[in-house]
Amino acid sequence: MNNLYLKRITAIAILAVAAVFGTQLATAQANCSCVPNQVVVQLTNASNLPAIAQQYGLNPTPISQIASPPVYLLEIANGTTPTQVVAGMSGDTRILFREVNRKLSQVEREGLPWTQGRSWAVGRSWAVGGSAKGYAAQYFPDRIRLDQAHAAAGTKGRRVDNNQPVIVAVLDTGIDLSHPAFAGRLVPQADMWDFVSGDNDPSEVGQLRLNPSYGHGTHVAGIVALTVPDAKIMPLRILDENGEGELWRITAALIWAANHGADIANLSLGYPQSVQLLKQLIDCSAFGTTPTGTQFPLNSPGRMGITVSSGNGGNSTAIFPAAEDSHALAMAASTRQDRLALFSTYDRDWVGASAPGEDIVSALPGGRYGVWTGTSMAAPIAAGLGALVKARYPTTFPNGHELMDHVAETSVDIRYTASPWGEVRLHRVDALCAVTIFDPQVCPFPQNLTERSGFEQFLMEQ
Repeated sequence: MNNLYLKRITAIAILAVAAVFGTQLATAQANCSCVPNQVVVQLTNASNLPAIAQQYGLNPTPISQIASPPVYLLEIANGTTPTQVVAGMSGDTRILFREVNRKLSQVEREGLPWTQGRSWAVGRSWAVGGSAKGYAAQYFPDRIRLDQAHAAAGTKGRRVDNNQPVIVAVLDTGIDLSHPAFAGRLVPQADMWDFVSGDNDPSEVGQLRLNPSYGHGTHVAGIVALTVPDAKIMPLRILDENGEGELWRITAALIWAANHGADIANLSLGYPQSVQLLKQLIDCSAFGTTPTGTQFPLNSPGRMGITVSSGNGGNSTAIFPAAEDSHALAMAASTRQDRLALFSTYDRDWVGASAPGEDIVSALPGGRYGVWTGTSMAAPIAAGLGALVKARYPTTFPNGHELMDHVAETSVDIRYTASPWGEVRLHRVDALCAVTIFDPQVCPFPQNLTERSGFEQFLMEQ
């Protein structure tokens, strides 16, 4: 009887431990916004891979790999979670860095704890479906003196030395390839790619009003097309219909953009934790080198300028990759009154500049136009200005970082104090100053600009 009793007690204890472990495992998976059963690892030496795979329960055959020293995407084979594997690797000197295959999202995506979801469909569904008139006549081109900049530069996106169009890659939810706003403004289809579906048709997927993220990439690309109309847009679909994409996919898209001729790349996405792989790739793409010496398979390291949105938290919470100490230009959103938008994430330590991001009219799928608000709308304005500066001064800047730094340094310097950010240094970009100023001087504050919002102009043009 005693033996039977002990066996029963032991069995119950084992089941209890298994239940607790199972609950903890499920909780760890649920709390990790990442791809299940995958980790990203950079090793000091490729020869260490078999031993590391065995020690941490990984498949020794990589799902994929890039860079030198090698960065691997590895499958977890023993049932532990990505966060547990990454934590267990702490202190292993054979490993340069390790992280989960993070899921990053467009910063206007609804339902995220770190951002204020701001879709055109929230409270404004009746604003969808307007005309190209509201798109062309909205406030932001006047605010940044875009027409004057086009005239002063003598170009709207074609290089002045060889008349070739500057190329802007838009890494997003895809675009409506047949939208009139993009007629004659897209790269050849061979230079496009859908990293979600794995084909060369980066069209948006979803339905208007049903999927809140649907149209985000089309809207972002439309802002680029309005800012620099003679440039070419390279649409790369990295976010699904829910506005979500994984780290490895985004990395592949940035490499694609650089190797298919993009001069500028726009990333209107983020996550509230640092992402090492993306930081290193941004450094290599925009500056040519990384602090760790990692080299990526780029045809011309350092040539591509990169813009990223700062986030829509209405606070100073760090959103990455914008908050990384990297060579991308992090963009906050300003209003038509040249103030920081209330929804904008801002910290003067890592936000480089701002651009209008409130009530911006742009393209939506189905040949429509609509109003959207967010730092995702500010970043492509800066990307467009980077392309305009590249067109005007095609060989002046040694790398993409200095090109985008010039856009920030020639901004209108507006300073004031506001809660919750403290001192705000708005640095609202100015197209005219960007193409005319090189000596250190203050970009003058423009006068006699319209105070009409993009939303009001949109309604007037119906």
